[in-house]
Amino acid sequence: MHTPNNPQTRSNYLLGFSRLITGLLFIFSGLIKANDPTGFGYKLEEYFHVFGTHFLNDYSVTIAVAICGLEILLGALLLLGFWKRMVAWGLLLLILFFTFLTFYSAFFEVVTSCGCFGDAIPLTPWQSFTKDLVLLALILVIFVNRAQIRPVISNGATQLVITIALIVLSLGIGIYTVNFLPFIDFLPYKKGNNLPKLMTLPEGEVGDQYEVIYTLKHKTSGEQKKVSDKTYLSDELWKDEQWEIIGDPESRLVKKGYQIPIPDLLITDANGDDFTQQLIENPYYNLVVVAWDLDKTNREALQRINALVMNAAEAYNIRAILLTAGSTQDAERISNELDLLTEIFYADAVPLKSMVRANPGVLLLQNGIVIDKWHYNTLPDFDSLDKRYFGKAYENE
Repeated sequence: MHTPNNPQTRSNYLLGFSRLITGLLFIFSGLIKANDPTGFGYKLEEYFHVFGTHFLNDYSVTIAVAICGLEILLGALLLLGFWKRMVAWGLLLLILFFTFLTFYSAFFEVVTSCGCFGDAIPLTPWQSFTKDLVLLALILVIFVNRAQIRPVISNGATQLVITIALIVLSLGIGIYTVNFLPFIDFLPYKKGNNLPKLMTLPEGEVGDQYEVIYTLKHKTSGEQKKVSDKTYLSDELWKDEQWEIIGDPESRLVKKGYQIPIPDLLITDANGDDFTQQLIENPYYNLVVVAWDLDKTNREALQRINALVMNAAEAYNIRAILLTAGSTQDAERISNELDLLTEIFYADAVPLKSMVRANPGVLLLQNGIVIDKWHYNTLPDFDSLDKRYFGKAYENE
């Protein structure tokens, strides 16, 4: 009989605690990323760029789905106690890999967010690295004591069936959300959001505060020193003709302020004229087709969307635009080839990727509010949209 002070009992408690926390955290992390593997794939492309493995970009979403599925699977198997040696090795190798990535990102400041919990819980690289160190400690406890893990079900055939089901489920979630849309949209362009409000600093809030650093050189002694813009003005150094500013001033963040959810959306026409406000704040229904990468966009889907646009324009004169990060030449070429009826406008790829996780995808806007959004695989036909939105709006006029 073991007493509470028995080392073996304490070891079992520590192992049980480590299994519970690690298993739940891996499942949670995997599910959050599997909710939006396309977004996680964009984050992986940042790492591919850092390490010069650009050839993996075309497989980023597939790799994202696999990593999400592996996290869910390992977490579930750990809690169930199945395949303990393989699971322990898998967890150890995976956390060592993640710890290396987060440390590299934090130390060299190359990736601003690791994407560990997708867009649901953004973490800084140092926060991610700290989280991985804690997980590494827990997984080392599991690895050292892996022989003590006991499965909740001892029958080998049953374990195999459950494991196969877990593999199908863990991969199936990511595959589904890639081909449709995330179950939960954590991005600023989600359904119901007012985009103009998310593009401006709310009253009473203060944005990031910066100071400008000047490098000064004394004309006689050659002495150099750095001073802030406040010191430069308060000490009236600008009056002293012996000091001259050399080089370009540096901007340094002094205090982190309120972060505008949509800070980077600028929509222009082919001439570079700003149409952001006109298009986003259109008081009538506005169909926004997002095809950020024209080289990889689904052309068959664009043709289906074009048919929808044609019906909407004929019945209600609804404005439809195509937003892309592609070149003017590519946009005009595809527009001519497919006889697109949409007006063409341009924006940076970063906000377009956040608008809808599809290429192409469609947003329905009115008065700056996202009324609805669709992946090209779930886009309803005109009759459905007419009954749900268009017809009701014009009946009320």
